[in-house]
Amino acid sequence: MHYSSLIDVAKQIEAMEVSPVDLTKMTLDRIASLDPHLRSYATVMTQQALAAARTAEQEIRSGTYRGPLHGIPIAVKDLCYTRGIRTMGGLGVLADFVPDHDATVIAKLAEAGAIILGKLNLTEGAMAGYHPDFGLPINPWGAQLWAGASSSGSGVATAAGLCFASLGSDTGGSIRFPAMANGVVGLKPTYGRVSRYGVLSLAESLDHVGPLARRVADAAVVFEAIAGFDPNDPTSLADPVPNMLKELDRGLKGAQIGFDRDYATKGVDPGLVASIGIALGVLEELGAEIVDVNIPEFGETHVNSWFEICAYEACRAHAANYPARADDYGPYFRDFLGFGSEVSDEAYSQASQLRAEFNAQFIAVLSAVDAVACPGGGVPFPVSAEIQYGDMANFDPTMQNIQMQHTVPADFAGTPTISLPCGTNEDGIPYTFQFLGAHLTESRLCQIAHAYEEATEWHARCPPV
Repeated sequence: MHYSSLIDVAKQIEAMEVSPVDLTKMTLDRIASLDPHLRSYATVMTQQALAAARTAEQEIRSGTYRGPLHGIPIAVKDLCYTRGIRTMGGLGVLADFVPDHDATVIAKLAEAGAIILGKLNLTEGAMAGYHPDFGLPINPWGAQLWAGASSSGSGVATAAGLCFASLGSDTGGSIRFPAMANGVVGLKPTYGRVSRYGVLSLAESLDHVGPLARRVADAAVVFEAIAGFDPNDPTSLADPVPNMLKELDRGLKGAQIGFDRDYATKGVDPGLVASIGIALGVLEELGAEIVDVNIPEFGETHVNSWFEICAYEACRAHAANYPARADDYGPYFRDFLGFGSEVSDEAYSQASQLRAEFNAQFIAVLSAVDAVACPGGGVPFPVSAEIQYGDMANFDPTMQNIQMQHTVPADFAGTPTISLPCGTNEDGIPYTFQFLGAHLTESRLCQIAHAYEEATEWHARCPPV
C-alpha cells in the first residue's frame, strides 16, 4: 500500500476500509526500516502523527469527513514552521530553533485532516550544498545519484513510499529537480498562490511552495488544500482556488501544447529528447495540437542574474546570523552568502531589470497556448557526498549537469509548472519532462499532465527499495 495513489487510499479511508491509525503506523514502520539508509527525514514526528491519526479516525467514524487528505500521512520540507517542533532549514545556525506557531501551509494541511509524519531534509538554506552536520538524502533509484537540490528529502521520501505526498519549495528548480531525480510529480504553483508565511526564506521574490507526489491527482489535491489568500503574506493572491479533482478529467481535445525544439533539445540528453518526442506523440493522439513556439533566449547572463538576485536576497534573509555567525554555516552556503554580500544594489537592480525584460517575453509565449512542454531540468547524474558537502568551488563542476535554463524562467516569472515521468534510460533511471503555463493555470496544467499520465505507465514504476 505504501506505493498506492493518495487518491485511491483516500477513497478507502472515506469508506472506512482503511484505518488512518493503521496507515500511519505502517508508514512510520517503513520510515524506521528504510530511512536510516535513505536519510530523507530530519525529524520524525511519531507521537504527533499518531495523535493526529487517532483524531482523524474518530472524526471519520463519527461522520465528519474533511476531504481526500483526511487521514493521509504526508511530510513537509524542513523550511516550514511547525509549532513546538524544530525547524532547521538544513542550517547549523538554526539547529535548535523551535517555532511558536505553524506556517500557514501547515495550518491548512491540518484543516484538511492530513497527518504530518515529520520534517524532511534539505540542502542548507535551500541552496545547493549540504551542511556537514545534517543528513544527505539518498536517491532510492541509486545511491550514487543526485537526489535533486534543496527539496531532496521531499523527493526521496515521496519516491520511496515514506509518505503519500510531501511539500517542497522552488527558488530555481527545487521542486522540479527532485521530481526529476526521483521520478515523481512536482507541482510548482504561481507565485503568491501558496502562502510563504512561516516558511524560511531563501530569496523572497523567487520562493514558491508546492507539492511532490507520485500521481498528478495527488499533487492536485495537496495544492488545492494549501493554496489560497493569506493576509499574513503580503505577496499572497486573492484569486479563487479551483476544485482540482472536479476539473481533472477535462481531457486534451483542442488543447494547444507549445514546443520550442531548440530550447527543449540543445544540450539535452538524447534519451530524454527521444522520450519527450514520444510524449508529444501521445499528447497528439489524445487530441492535443503541438504548435511551434519561441521561448526567449535564456543564457548564461540570465542564469548569472538569477544567482545575483538569489544571493542578494538570501544575504538579507540571513542578516541576523550572517556574517556574525559565519563559521556556523556550512562551506557552500557560507560562500553563497559571501557572494551575496558583494552584490551591489546597482548590480541587483540591473539583474532585476534583465529579469523583468525576460519575463515580459516569456509570459507572452505562455499566454498564447495551454502549456509549453520542455525538459524538467536534466537527468539524474552521479555525484559524491564530498562534493555536496563541499564549498561553491567544489560544487561548480556539478552545475554543468543541472539545466537551470529549463527551471529558472518559471521562477523568474512566477508562473506555474508541473513535472512528471516520461520514460527511462537504458538502466531504468527515470526521465522527466514538464509543462509550463501562464499565471494561475495550475488546473489546466494538471488536466494535461493527468491525461498524459493516464495514457502511459511511467507513473507506476517504483524504485528498488
